[in-house]
Amino acid sequence: VQLQASGGGVVQAGGSLRLSCAASGIIFSDNTMSWYRQAPGNQRELVASASSGGRTNYADSLNGRFTISRDNAKNTVYLQMNSLKPEDTAVYYCNYRGRSSWYKPFESYWGQGTLVTVSS
Repeated sequence: VQLQASGGGVVQAGGSLRLSCAASGIIFSDNTMSWYRQAPGNQRELVASASSGGRTNYADSLNGRFTISRDNAKNTVYLQMNSLKPEDTAVYYCNYRGRSSWYKPFESYWGQGTLVTVSS
């Protein structure tokens, strides 16, 4: 599985950005696509995830500012980020986790990361 992320950039506080991540290669029917982020000096943390079955999950700290969605036909996941804050500055990574059958182990793949910088 290859992941191509895009959409990062520089934005002022209060602004919005939309990240995209397209998966290609072997696509598992049972999968979850997620966004993680890593700020300088911090550990990588989960931002949001969306399963192929429609379940979504968000970090508590976001307070509803971000929305994850996916287009299963395009194997693409999006992250709409609104009301951005300087503390949202980080490299955002796309993750794909899936398995070919229920009895197979999950496989996990990472995209190259896209930098989001929020200026105050």
